Amino acid sequence: MQRIQLQAETSLTLQELEAIALGARLELSEAHWQAVARCREFLDQLIAGKRRIYGVTTGYGPLANTYVDTESSAQLQQGLVHHLTSGTGPLLKKEQVRAIMAARAVTLARGHSAIRPEALQLLLDCLEKDLIPQVPAIGTVGASGDLTPLAHITLGLMGQGDVWLKEANLPAQQALQQAGLQPLNPQGKDALALVNGTSAMTAIAALNACQAKRLLELSVSLTGLYGELLNGHLEALQPGLAQLRPHPGQLWAQEALLAACVDSQRLQGVEQPPPRLPEDLAAGTARHNQPLPQDAYTFRCAPQHLGAVKDTLDFHQQVVEREVWSVTDNPLFLPDTQEVLHGGNFFGQHVALAADALNNALITLAVHSERRIARITDPSMNQGLPPFLRGNNNGLHSGFMGAQVTATALVAEMRTQASPASIQSIATNANNQDVVTMGTLAARRCATTLERLTELLAIESLILSQGYELRGGQSAGFSRSASQLHQAVRKIADGLTDDRPLAGDIQKLSQQLADPAFIAALQTKPGL
Repeated sequence: MQRIQLQAETSLTLQELEAIALGARLELSEAHWQAVARCREFLDQLIAGKRRIYGVTTGYGPLANTYVDTESSAQLQQGLVHHLTSGTGPLLKKEQVRAIMAARAVTLARGHSAIRPEALQLLLDCLEKDLIPQVPAIGTVGASGDLTPLAHITLGLMGQGDVWLKEANLPAQQALQQAGLQPLNPQGKDALALVNGTSAMTAIAALNACQAKRLLELSVSLTGLYGELLNGHLEALQPGLAQLRPHPGQLWAQEALLAACVDSQRLQGVEQPPPRLPEDLAAGTARHNQPLPQDAYTFRCAPQHLGAVKDTLDFHQQVVEREVWSVTDNPLFLPDTQEVLHGGNFFGQHVALAADALNNALITLAVHSERRIARITDPSMNQGLPPFLRGNNNGLHSGFMGAQVTATALVAEMRTQASPASIQSIATNANNQDVVTMGTLAARRCATTLERLTELLAIESLILSQGYELRGGQSAGFSRSASQLHQAVRKIADGLTDDRPLAGDIQKLSQQLADPAFIAALQTKPGL
C-alpha cells in the first residue's frame, strides 16, 4: 500500500489526495499529533471553566441560545450526528468518500478543531482498512460546511448506517468488528469537528481538478491529430501570438500543441514573409476559389480556447489547494494565544465559484470536441474522408453516424447543467443560514460534467483514430503524438469496418480515460 505522510506546515497536493482516494494510506507527523493533543487540552480547560462555546456548551444553529451543561456533552454530540444524517439521493462514489475523509483528516490535523486524538485516529484507521461509510449525495447547502455528508461519515465511525469494507457492503457495526476497530463515542467537540467544514466540496473538487487536467491534456492530443487529418496550418500555433496576448494558459497551449505536432509532415508550414499574389492577377480583378490560407476556428483558435481552459483550471486548482489546507469548522481554537474564535470559515463560497468556473470551462471543451467530430465526419468539410468515417460500403454501412449523434446528445446534457450553482442561495435553518453557497452541488455537478466529457472524448478518440487509419496511418507523415494516441486507443477498441455496436467500445475507452495512468502514457506535453 502506498503511504503518503502529511508533513508539518505543508498540505497534501491534489494528486496525493487523489492517490488516497484510490487506496493509498494517509499518515500524520508527530508534530500534527502534538498539535491535536494540545488543542484538545485547551478545550478541556475551557470546559472545566464552564465557558460558553458553541456546539459544546450551547445548542446548534438558531438553538445556540440554549446553554447546555457540560455533563450532557456526549448526548449533545451524538444528537448532532443523528439529526444531520438526513441525506438522500444516490450515493457518492467510494473514491469520493475516501477523498472527503482524507481532506477532513488534513484540516483536523492542523490542531485548531479540538478533536480528541483517538477520534482522528479512528478516521485514519478506517481509511487504511478501506472501511468507508456510504454517503447520500444530496443534503448539504455548503453554508455551515458540508454538515450532512460529513455526518453520514461520522455515523459510520459510530458503528451506525452502512459502509463498504473493501468490496463488501456491510452494516457499520459489523464492519468495525471485522476490522478490529472500536466505534466512536463522540465527546466534547468530536462530532462538531468531524461534520463542520468544507471537506466534501473540497475533496470532490480536488478529484475534479485531477481529472480535468488529464482531459485537457487529452484534448491537446486530439486537437493535434484533428489538425493533421485536415492538413491544418502551423502558423496559428506560433508562440509569437501568445507573446502578444500574454495569458499564461495561451502560452502553455501554444507550446503544448507545437510539441504535439512538432514532427508532423501533414501540417502546412509557415511562410514568412507571406507568399506573393499571382503575377498575372490584373488590377481591379479578383480570383475566386483559391486555397484557404487559414483554418476553421476549431484548429486555428485552439491555443486561445485551450489556454483559457488552462487558466480557469489553474484558478480552480489554486482555490482547492488552499482549501485543503484550511481549517474550516466553528468555533476554532488558537492554543498559542488562548483564543476561541467563532466565525464562518465553513462558508464554501470560494470552492463554489471555482467549481462553477471549471464546470463552464469543461463544457467548452465538450463544445469544441463535438464541433471537431462534426467537421471530421461531414464529407462536405473533411477533405475527402468517407462520410462518418465508415470503413466499408458507404450507405450499406453508416460508420460513426450514431456515435456522432451521441456526441451531440452529450453536449446537450452538459449544457443543461451550466447554470451556476453558486448563485442559488436559499435561506434555511430558521434563517440562521440566511445565505448559502451550494459549493458541494457545484463540485458534484462538475464531477458529472467530467463523466460526460470523458465519454465524449472517448467518442472523438475512436473517430479520429479511424481517420488516422483512413489517411494511411504511421507511414502517412503523422506526428509521434498522433501515433501514440492511435496505439493507445487500439489497445482498447478495434477499428471500424462493418457496422457494429459501439456502446461497449465507448464505455471501455471512457473507463480508461478516467484512469490516471492512461493519459500519462501518452507523449509528454509541457507540464500542466
